[in-house]
Amino acid sequence: MIMSRKNLDEFDDELDEELDEEDDLDEEEDEEKEVKAKKDTGPKEPKDLAISIENVVASASLDQKIDLLAIMKVFRNVEYRPKQFPGLVFRLKRPKTATLIFGSGKMVCTGAKSEKMARSAVKKVVRELKNNGIIILGKPKIVIQNIVASANLHGKIDLETAADIMENVMYEPEQFPGLIYRMGEPKVVMLLFASGKLVCTGAKHEDMVREAVEKLHDILEDYDLIYYE
Repeated sequence: MIMSRKNLDEFDDELDEELDEEDDLDEEEDEEKEVKAKKDTGPKEPKDLAISIENVVASASLDQKIDLLAIMKVFRNVEYRPKQFPGLVFRLKRPKTATLIFGSGKMVCTGAKSEKMARSAVKKVVRELKNNGIIILGKPKIVIQNIVASANLHGKIDLETAADIMENVMYEPEQFPGLIYRMGEPKVVMLLFASGKLVCTGAKHEDMVREAVEKLHDILEDYDLIYYE
């Protein structure tokens, strides 16, 4: 049986929908496991770094022009004020994300809690556009641009001594209570606080986040810059 181009596109769309439904189920299972894990673990040990992905930023390109006015006329869950900002904001409730769409065909998705969720959100936005009459010729090329994560080292950090010993750091407590540490490998930026909490930004993959936090934790322990109560 020979399938036409139109039939192939329809088959691809149906397959994408099935995969997205599976992603939604996976996300529900992951959330349930995470809640259960928090209940079961009890008091955390210093080695439990409590890493949490707070935001994943993904860019995408459709390699075509998009009629933003047409999108605004069809969808209610969008914001478009071209005199203030050239992009249209397309919000999804599930996964809860906001995607900026530009007339050039470029897109930026924010608010996802994982790489998988970011990719799923972009594909869902494109599918909804196609299903509502917006002409989309190809599939989006998605790239993860930045992952922001938080962590808790469960110990007090001596920021003043760390500023003297560690390289590539900036610490001006009069202006900002945290120490800024630029890690060379993996290439990320860390914001460290005396409480032991931190923010990691600049990672391109989730594995980079864990690698960076674990490496930082080892550095602090090696130099006796962290102590546990």
